Amino acid sequence: MMLVEETTVPQSALPVAQFKDHMRLGSGFADDGVQDPVLESYLRAALAAIEARTGKILIEREFSWTLTAWRDGRRQPLPVAPVNAITGVMMIDVSGNETLASGAAWYLEPDSQRPSLNAVGACLPLVPSHGQLRIGMLAGFGPEWGDIPADLAQAVMMLGAHFYEYRHDISRSTPAMPFGVAALIERHRTVRLFMGGRV
Repeated sequence: MMLVEETTVPQSALPVAQFKDHMRLGSGFADDGVQDPVLESYLRAALAAIEARTGKILIEREFSWTLTAWRDGRRQPLPVAPVNAITGVMMIDVSGNETLASGAAWYLEPDSQRPSLNAVGACLPLVPSHGQLRIGMLAGFGPEWGDIPADLAQAVMMLGAHFYEYRHDISRSTPAMPFGVAALIERHRTVRLFMGGRV
């Protein structure tokens, strides 16, 4: 299985000015914008870390997910949430030839924790022998920063500030995920149950 981010978070969606205010950086100077690229990089790093920890895509963008088989012939849980649309299901044979599966054979079941691709009939389209399938999807809370739930947006700001504050610290004593950030994202983490245990 391989999840690929097909489009990136646009620069216009990142709240660099709000991030400056959050960190109480000085303003009104001639070189106000000199740190903007650095601040943007820490915002992107914090965004990626929160997404990885929660399985939630914060800013809407396109992804593709490649599989070699369905986990279940009638329902395939998707690796991220929320998923707003399935842009296509492509069947790829052993020679690399691609065939678009009929949209009448499946539908998206939205869910805040575990959206899924479901069969309309008896089963999802058959995967070619020794082949693969690729699911295209549009995932995220929305295209703008304001679409993100407030607690997750605050977690990104806090983690970005943490990364910025400790950017020169190479010791192992600094926690990678501060307690306040972990507390904010806890309710958004996907709970997976296997053999009676929580993962």
